[in-house]
Order: sequence, then C-alpha cells, then structure tokens
Amino acid sequence: MTSGRHPVRLAVLFLALAAVMGGVTMSRSRAATSSYGVEERSLTQIRADLASGKVTSVQLVRAYLARIAAMDAKGPALQSVISINPDAMADARAADARRRLHGPAGPLAGIPILIKDNIESDDPTPTTAGSLALVKNVTRRDAPVVKRLKAAGAIILGKTNLSEWANIRSTHSISGWSAIGGLVKNPYSLDRNACGSSSGTGAAIAASFAAAGVGTETDGSVVCPSSLSGLVGLKPTVGLVSRTHVVPISHSQDTPGPMARGVADVALMLTGMAGSDPADPATHDADAHATDYAAAIAGATLRGKRIGVLRFATGQLPQVDDLFAKALAAMRAQGATIVEIRDFKPDPKMSDDELLVLLTELKADMKTYLASTPASVKSRTLADLIAFNRATPRELALFGQELFEQAQKTKGLSDPAYLAARKRSQQAAGADGIDKLIDANRLDALVAPSDGPAWRTDVVTGDHTIGSADSLPAIAGYPHLTVPMGLVRGLPVGISFIGKAWTEATLLGLGAAYEAATKKRRPPTYAPSVETTPALARILAKPKSAR
Repeated sequence: MTSGRHPVRLAVLFLALAAVMGGVTMSRSRAATSSYGVEERSLTQIRADLASGKVTSVQLVRAYLARIAAMDAKGPALQSVISINPDAMADARAADARRRLHGPAGPLAGIPILIKDNIESDDPTPTTAGSLALVKNVTRRDAPVVKRLKAAGAIILGKTNLSEWANIRSTHSISGWSAIGGLVKNPYSLDRNACGSSSGTGAAIAASFAAAGVGTETDGSVVCPSSLSGLVGLKPTVGLVSRTHVVPISHSQDTPGPMARGVADVALMLTGMAGSDPADPATHDADAHATDYAAAIAGATLRGKRIGVLRFATGQLPQVDDLFAKALAAMRAQGATIVEIRDFKPDPKMSDDELLVLLTELKADMKTYLASTPASVKSRTLADLIAFNRATPRELALFGQELFEQAQKTKGLSDPAYLAARKRSQQAAGADGIDKLIDANRLDALVAPSDGPAWRTDVVTGDHTIGSADSLPAIAGYPHLTVPMGLVRGLPVGISFIGKAWTEATLLGLGAAYEAATKKRRPPTYAPSVETTPALARILAKPKSAR
C-alpha cells in the first residue's frame, strides 16, 4: 500500500503555495483569513460580499490557500488538491483593481474556483489526469471551458485530484487514487471513499477549499462524488460544454460539469461554462440552448410538476429508500405529482455496448489528445501509456491496467461492431429510455436515488458501490442533476433529477425548489470513521451491565 504522499505531488503543491503567498507577511495573512471566513460560504454569498466591499479577491485567495494548507496535506489530509496555480494571487490583484476601476468583470468576478486535473489551464501547472506520464504536460493553454469561466471573472485557484485517467484504467481501481495525488479522503468520514473520478473536486468543495469547482463525467463521475460529498452536481447534456483540451475518454459521453454546495451556485457556474466551441463538433448547438441558468431558476417551484420515479434504481439499501420516500413526500407536499414507473429496467446489454464504445473511443481520442501535448510528454499513444505504466512501479502498485489493454485491442472508429454498439446503447438509453418514459408519462423529469452512501476504501478488493441511475443519462448524453437528500449514518446521499437533452434549466429549477423545501445539506465533520461518531460508538461498545 502506498502512502499517497508522492514527492512530485507535494513539490508541485507546496512550491506553488509558496509562490502564490510569497511576499505576504504572516500577520497580513492572519488578518485576512480571520476577517472573512470562507467555510460553507456559498458562491452567491461571496458575490454579494465582493460587491459590498466586505472582502476582496486577494483576501479570498489567501483564505482558501490557508485552509488548503491546514487541511489538505495536514489535519484531515484530504489530498484533494494536486496543484495550486502560482498566478492565482496576481489574478486576484487584477480582479480587485478591475472592480475598483470598472466594476465586476462578470458574474463570477474575482471568485476562486478549482478545476479537475484533466482540464488544461494557461498557467504553470501541469495537466496530469493523475498520471506520472503527464507530469510534464504544461500546455500553457486554456481549455475553452476554462476560458469561458475566466471571461466570467473566475480565478483558477488550482487543480484537484482525481481517479487516475478518470477511472478508465482498471476494473479493479480504487476511486479517488492517482499516482501523483495519492488517495482522496471523504470529508464526512476519512476512511470512506470520495467516489470517482471527480473525487478531488467533490472533497475540496465540500471542505470549502474554493467556492465551486469543475469536474468531468463519462458515467457518474460528477454525480457520484457530488452525492457522496454532500454537494449539488450537474452532468450537462453532452455538447453543452466544450471538451477541447480536456484529457479524454469518450467523445460520445465526456463532459465537464459544475459542482458546488447549492443549486444556485451550480446554475451560476453552468452559465459561465456553456457554449459552442468550433473545435468540438458536439457543441454545435450549444449556443442555441445555453441560457442564464441562474435567472432561469428564479421563482422555481414544484407545483404542477410531474415527476417520474425510476423504481429500478431503488431497493439497494433500506436507509437510502427511506430518505428517498421522504424526498418524494416533500415534493408531493410542494404540489408535485409523483408518477411511479415500475415496469422499466435498462437493457442489460447496454453496459456491454457502452464499454465497447468507451474503450474504442479511448484509444482514438487519447492518441489525438497526446499528439497536441508538449514535446516534454513522451507518451504519444495508448500503447505508450501502457508501456510507461509497466515500467513505473508506482503506477501499478495498487491495481492493473486491463481496461487500457482491452482498449488497445479495439479496431478503431470505423469498426462496424463499435458503430453498432454506439447506436444500440444510445437508442436504449435515449429514445427508448429517458425520452420514451418522459413522453409517455407526460413528465417534467425522472428521479432516483443518486448513489448509496460512501463505502469504506478497500485497497484489497477495490470499490464497493451499491448501484445508481448514472448510466442511463450518461449513455444517452442527457443532463443529470444530484441534490443532497439526507444522511445515512452521517454520510451524504443525493437525489437525482434526470431529463431529456438540453433540459438543464428545468432540472435546476426542480432541484432548486426541492432544495429550498428540504434543506438537507449538512457540512462535513471530518470524522476518522463512522464508527467513531458518538452515537455509533455508544452502540458498538459493550454495555457496562455486561462487563
């Protein structure tokens, strides 16, 4: 078992911290952080406080860096941040100066955010996907999604840890582990998993290391870490947000998505992220569908809405089912009509088709991506990455690379078997799945439990998930929103709102109304384990009368 404290990761993180905070006296740093508490401070609250002069962007960056320094490598040691952007403080000073002279530059003006370390940014940090093969991948270019966020005024504070290669390397992977970043810990129980692959973004935002963050999803990698870290997370329609300069798995299913502590914050982030990109053909229609999502959820209500219940996704754990029943009751109380869908189950062949699609596209899309990286990156194909891993003991110390090896054997994007699998799976999930269910029942959205509670991280047998509704919208390429639904033994679980393509505004509105009616998010406790919490410790201890 590795310790997770890899010297490359620590060097990148702490040299960057030193560079950003250089020239700042300790007394000034203490004054800034003590005068403005960032813990549990929402993006919308921070916007208002910047506007009123209660805080500056420089003070925000200092406060977040101090919190990361105290809690990510020390204290709970969440290991959720891989690198800090050395330009963050200069960007904060520029944002403050611009605000003084001209007012805020955009809806996210001067607000620090974190992005997953498979998304490129024009700064000195590498984009690694968690792999030592990409440790020198300093491209000095902004992914279009980052460029849009910067245009909205956001400050890129740094990059978050992730399941290496976004969890596509092995069927026996440990979610949240990367060779560079080590293992991300769940902030609600440190021995539990933060889920992959956007595990670092989930843990970091839950721990208030930034106001909001960006993850990426191919199948569940925004929704699951958001659910398990008590966040709101949105996997958008594939094609609403650009994937250019994002380390790929699949052009059929990949998409960046916003993660934050509330629906309004996610809506603000999505407004900044959405839009067409000439380099990404999937986004051709994005400009026609993108809107001001924050404005769209104003006055959100559940009254008169028809919500379909995906019963196939229930029955995994009684405590989750109990929370889900209470969530449905709360929506009924707010005026929604709940429609039970008991006779639908996803086609079991869909998963096999999805895997062929992902592995075929991984081989092709990775080659295209690697060809665009600097000469300092020596790996140029998936075969090169496989060879690198075999020659690098840390890479294969915990689990193998059998999915990489299977992908290497695929026959390309013109392979009839791949094309047929892609058509079948998208038909089953989309037209014959989500579309048919919503149209036949005249629904506004479908709902299901997002995932079970976080499992205890197991370096021997790997991940232990208990089922979810992630794959249906992931394969279809449709939007999927998770909102906190409650706690099971102190561990968060979410409720999913799933819709047809381009219905992000509808889902966010439903999520906002549900969130306002239930208020189920709770801050993390950083407990060593669920079993050490007072309530459970008393139950697990031998009664005094029996001693």
